[in-house]
Amino acid sequence: MQTKIKYLFLTAVLCWSSLAVNAQCAMCRAALESEEGGKKAEAVNDGIVYLMAFPYILVAVVGYFIYKSRKSKAVAQ
Repeated sequence: MQTKIKYLFLTAVLCWSSLAVNAQCAMCRAALESEEGGKKAEAVNDGIVYLMAFPYILVAVVGYFIYKSRKSKAVAQ
């Protein structure tokens, strides 16, 4: 039980620590730096981070289910 809490806490910290990440490709940055205010640049950054997170979440979920199924097979044998 103690290790599950540790893993849950670590996952929460890793998820929330990525909220301040600024990600842009070179072309997006060049196009958006010419704009005043920077509202559109922040929106593009948020969109890139949002799209980047889902593949990692999907891989984590699939990995968890594989781990759980292998662990239950090992206990059954």
